[in-house]
Amino acid sequence: MEARGVVAVIVTFIFAVCATWFVRRLALRYRVLDIPLSNRKVHMQPVPLLGGLAVIVAVVSGVIVAWPALTGGYLLSKHLVGVLVAAGILGVGGVLDDRRNLSPQVQVLFPLLACLVVIASGIGVDYITNPLGGTVRLDQTHVVLFYWNGLPYGITVIADLFTVAWLMGMMYTTKFLDGLDGLVSGISVIGMLIIFGLSMTTAVNQPETATLSLIAAAAFFGFLFWNWHPAKIFLGESGSLLAGFLLGTLAIISGAKIATALLIMGIPILDIAWVVLRRLFIEKRSPFLADRKHLHLRLLDLGLSHRTVVIVLYTFTAVFGVTALFLESRTKVFALCVLGVVMLGMSVWVVRRHQQTRV
Repeated sequence: MEARGVVAVIVTFIFAVCATWFVRRLALRYRVLDIPLSNRKVHMQPVPLLGGLAVIVAVVSGVIVAWPALTGGYLLSKHLVGVLVAAGILGVGGVLDDRRNLSPQVQVLFPLLACLVVIASGIGVDYITNPLGGTVRLDQTHVVLFYWNGLPYGITVIADLFTVAWLMGMMYTTKFLDGLDGLVSGISVIGMLIIFGLSMTTAVNQPETATLSLIAAAAFFGFLFWNWHPAKIFLGESGSLLAGFLLGTLAIISGAKIATALLIMGIPILDIAWVVLRRLFIEKRSPFLADRKHLHLRLLDLGLSHRTVVIVLYTFTAVFGVTALFLESRTKVFALCVLGVVMLGMSVWVVRRHQQTRV
């Protein structure tokens, strides 16, 4: 990695620590707080929100410092502009939600717009690797919307829809996961470090993506100093969405390593999928209405300490994520199946323990 990239990572970390201090004071001054009014909340006192703003400021600062080292290869300036603009959109939406508690129908508009900006910048999933061999192309159907200076501009239907679904899924996974101090910010650091390692392998060989991953990791690591239990500030809407957005985007630009990202975020994704399906088809209610049936909250209710639950989930993230660095596409599918079995086993154990504690 170039010296400029190293400097950018250091600058990002320092900005994250300092900007979090400033944003925390701002949130306290204007009373932008997470007030524990329901039993789903695990904190007892009001905690400042808006933490995502500090992470965004840190990421933007690091990218600006590292710009020459990030562009000119696989990454282009338009890609970075798209990522930063999308992050800004998530920041605006997050501040509005933290301040005014927007409805789910309004909340979803900001991540959707962020997805469209990223796609317009040229970032997308053009293919997925077939574990049985070869690739499945997603960029075969192109619809031209208009011409500009003789050049066609349009959408690649299947690829763009897949990209939106992927990024929205990642963003809402980290959004729903953000229920314990340091959980999302720490998992984000681990995931981004794994993508850094993946980008530095000879098979991928993308030092620009590796540098961008380290910048993102440094931003969340600097924030984690303030967010570790007991948290002095929360990520808020913008930060929880930004975590999934950056992980999803980095997975795309590191060579569409979707399976790797699924292994990194496997436990949270499976947990969120089960919770959403249960709310929709069993309880017949909105999937956006919160409860205490997420895995991390159930573990907390079983008597595990706050930090123990977070470290357990860190460990699963790190183990399955690091495993992905050494597996080919076919064996990654097997690892995903193992992950599913692990998640099922944990769920059965948690449910049985809950039933025993009620007797």
